[in-house]
Amino acid sequence: MFPWRSRGRNYEAELQKFRPEPFLVEFGEYHPLKPIMVTDTKTRRGARKGSTSSSSSSSSVPTDPLSSMLDGTDPLSMFAAASASEAPRIKRDKEEDPLGPDFEPWSSKRGEILARFTTTEKLSINLFMGSDKGKAPSPGSAVSEKVRTRLEELDDLEEGSQRELLNLSQQDYANRIEELNQSLKEAWAADQKVKALKIVIQCAKLLSDTSVIQFYPSKFVLITDILDTFGRLVYERIWTMCSDPRPLPDGFTVDDVNDTAKETCLNWFFKIASIRELLPRLYVEAAILKCNRFLSKTGIQEILPRLTAMIRGIGDPLVAAYARAYLCRVGMEVAPQLKDNLNRNFFDLLGTFRQISGENVQNQLVLQRVEVPEYLTLYSPAINWILQCIAYRAPESLLTEMMERCKTLGNNALLLNSVMRAFRPEFVAARATDFIAMIKDCDEAGFPKHLLFGSLGRSLACADPPESERLTILNEAWKVVTKVRSPQDYINCAEIWVEFTCRHFTKREVNTILADIIKHMTPDRAFEDAYPQLQSAIRKILLYFHNFSVLFSIERFLPFLDMFQKDSVRVEVCRSITDVFLNALTLEDEKRSLALLIIGFIRMVSFGRDFEQQLSFCVEARATFCNLEPVLVQLIHTVNQLAMETRKVMKGNHSRKTAAFVRACAAYSFITIPSLSNIFSRLNLYLLSGQVALANQCLSQADAFLKAAVSILPEVPRSISVEGKFRSSENFLLDFINNFLATLLVVPDHPEHGVLYLVRGLLNMVQDYTWEDNSDAKVRVYTSALPLLAAMSQETYLYSIPKMDSNETLYGGDPKFLSEINKLCETLIGQILDHLKALSKDESIRRQGALAFSLFGVVLAHGDLRNNKLSQLSVNLWNLSHKHGYCETRMSVRTLECIKHQAQQHDMTHLTDVVQRLALQSRT
Repeated sequence: MFPWRSRGRNYEAELQKFRPEPFLVEFGEYHPLKPIMVTDTKTRRGARKGSTSSSSSSSSVPTDPLSSMLDGTDPLSMFAAASASEAPRIKRDKEEDPLGPDFEPWSSKRGEILARFTTTEKLSINLFMGSDKGKAPSPGSAVSEKVRTRLEELDDLEEGSQRELLNLSQQDYANRIEELNQSLKEAWAADQKVKALKIVIQCAKLLSDTSVIQFYPSKFVLITDILDTFGRLVYERIWTMCSDPRPLPDGFTVDDVNDTAKETCLNWFFKIASIRELLPRLYVEAAILKCNRFLSKTGIQEILPRLTAMIRGIGDPLVAAYARAYLCRVGMEVAPQLKDNLNRNFFDLLGTFRQISGENVQNQLVLQRVEVPEYLTLYSPAINWILQCIAYRAPESLLTEMMERCKTLGNNALLLNSVMRAFRPEFVAARATDFIAMIKDCDEAGFPKHLLFGSLGRSLACADPPESERLTILNEAWKVVTKVRSPQDYINCAEIWVEFTCRHFTKREVNTILADIIKHMTPDRAFEDAYPQLQSAIRKILLYFHNFSVLFSIERFLPFLDMFQKDSVRVEVCRSITDVFLNALTLEDEKRSLALLIIGFIRMVSFGRDFEQQLSFCVEARATFCNLEPVLVQLIHTVNQLAMETRKVMKGNHSRKTAAFVRACAAYSFITIPSLSNIFSRLNLYLLSGQVALANQCLSQADAFLKAAVSILPEVPRSISVEGKFRSSENFLLDFINNFLATLLVVPDHPEHGVLYLVRGLLNMVQDYTWEDNSDAKVRVYTSALPLLAAMSQETYLYSIPKMDSNETLYGGDPKFLSEINKLCETLIGQILDHLKALSKDESIRRQGALAFSLFGVVLAHGDLRNNKLSQLSVNLWNLSHKHGYCETRMSVRTLECIKHQAQQHDMTHLTDVVQRLALQSRT
């Protein structure tokens, strides 16, 4: 047993000692905006690792105010010390016009494409993965020999074993592609770079297969995910090679790249150049396009036109369109300022449209029983993406040019649709009448006009056309929409135009639209397949009609609601209209949604200074919403806040009445908390309510809350559900116990329950609780309790509650009280040391070291090390924590420096002997 004695603390003196000293500034010589001369030493990475050259220059640039503290090694100081010669490069980087948040990324389109382009046809995957023959080069082989061997391995792709998977469903196909993606990552992690490249090549070959043409856009999404993974792995690999001794800056140039990294990068491009087939060679090179930054300042600018020209060799127009989309995608990621290449790809795509009416494509459509309109929609994702890239931050004049090109091509409907979706809505809205004229001239057979009006409607929902043209626009659009025979096609388009009508017209026009929707969707109960679109129409109406009297005076509004005949949908619609709907049998998601609405309402209710009326409202709300736990939690928070505000407003006036009201608030919480099912909600609210009671000097109520919290600790399960997933409750419980311990410092002992009865009660519960196997949680609680007990032994406590006596006043440093504290500390330390001894096995030594170092810190901070045995204990804990080398060296060094600094203080000189016995040990 180690005798414990807490060291005395003068918190006020310590605060003053570590408060920064004021520094007198001569304003005649100093101004915060005055330039400071700094000397910059620029190090240039040479041809090989370790080869550097240095040059010094002085420049007048603002320095980082923290640089003197951090010795200029942190990123902010390095930036501040950048020489004037770097300024043009920084400026040039900023002028590259990187993509901003207003650019919709490809990732946001991925899910929509996969959901839209589906098939019930059986799919196949045909892979040639190589025969893995050949002999690995010996360690002494020359680099050229290694390169030759790897090229031979790539040639082996043509001779390898065939792996063909047939009769796959769409989901099976997606799963197999994901398995290939995982195989790629595993091969890369195992340093099997050639195998990784083989996987990518074979996946790229799959993009030449259009046997199930309806699925091609989704196949493109899945395959390019693998290509993206490969490109990222290669780039990160080369980046890492030239990040020694320090990482490359974001705006690095080819001069910052060492020769080893350049050689590796070139090797990758040589491997890809050896791929025989055009399509995989094109895709794989595009995937690592960004790596050209390591080789040349103008490499990307030169390679993009070459790759664009290569796509002209692809015979299938659909395959070529998506190849162009992928090239534009990677081009936008690495060089968004190169607009010419985007335009060249788009114009090449326009040139392939005549192939659609050619014999090859038509025969393919007949063979797969695909109609031309359906086939044309397959191009939409590719064309939309290319046009989005072109239209990004483009001037309005470019839209005019595109409209002229559409007219030149005979108002190609597919192209016109993509143009309207790509350019800014305000540009399209300003030319809405011109677009309607172009839509009228389009061929109905090639691309349905209602789809074109749908795209126009989306733009007009975001931007307003000229006021004088709005009625004409609505009439022309609805002439086309109302003639659509398919109920699904009709409602998809009509729902878009509902917002335009509500936004710019009265209830009369809205009533006409609703009547037409009812007319189309009622026959054969077509509305049952269109609930999402009908709900969207309701939301748009509610967005613009806030007056219920006006809303329900729309003649066809209630008949429109009658189409929602599915109970769950009807409930959802009614809730969206009233925002208040409650049912005891509501699903959990519905309960959460309703609870949020009710909580928002409760937070808005205020009776000013009539606190009793506010409490009465909370009582009634508890009875009404007793089955909504989040609402009950909010009510308890509201009542606690009410108790605190009452004390603040009264400021001592009517003290008896105030105390009675605070006790009523405490009673409300004490009655309500047990009805909660979530154990941690109960624990935290018991603690919060106890803290509020303490702040209001209601000691008996505070005592009841804190004892209730301790009593339910055994009910905490070992795992709890967090966002639908089961997780260990251990960390949540430790967080609560630490907060509870911090509160106990200001809680005075009850005269009938003995010394430290709440502390002892908590520790007994911790002792009896069933912790997880191989858990250190109990010992961590014991370690956390030691600082609390040390703080309780001080003459003046670190913090207290005004107008309330804590144990520092009740005991007044009574030796018996201090003796009880020391005995409890000794018991806890004994328990911790027993646990450390049990962790001597190999698999537990890391945990042993961490716990020993934690206890060392507590003993150092709170123990009186003038006691030889306690001093020896600290040295033993230090040695144990470093015994196996798992202790972090940086933390150990900082700890030693801190002890040395403390030892220089007049009342801490005894630490000099301790620090001399603390040695750093490395792992052997």
